[in-house]
Amino acid sequence: MTTPASPADPYPGTTPGAPRAPGGPGLGTSGGTTAGPSTGQTAPSGGPAHTERHTGKTIGRTLALALLLFVTVVLVLFVVYNTQSVDISLVFADVNAPLVLALLIAAVLGALISALAGAVLRARRRNR
Repeated sequence: MTTPASPADPYPGTTPGAPRAPGGPGLGTSGGTTAGPSTGQTAPSGGPAHTERHTGKTIGRTLALALLLFVTVVLVLFVVYNTQSVDISLVFADVNAPLVLALLIAAVLGALISALAGAVLRARRRNR
């Protein structure tokens, strides 16, 4: 039995409290709310229960941990195999330092120059 439409009834022509299918009277085709979840299970907060795990987060964290472990092992091997001393000729002096230190300083300086060049290019594009 249907009830007459009243100003407070958001779904005229339906039985009060009856489940409404998505796209039913008063609703668009994008869906709406139903009387309850299709599985019948509810979470303590009243919403539908989510029993599946968020595998995307788990895979991402595992991949990040594996990558961190790999980079750490590579860096340790890099330090172990590059312990010999080398002569570094600077503009005003000659320095004798471990090869790993020379390579590390060169890598840091290269990264700083690259970051500075990127910042300059971004600033120039922004001011156009």
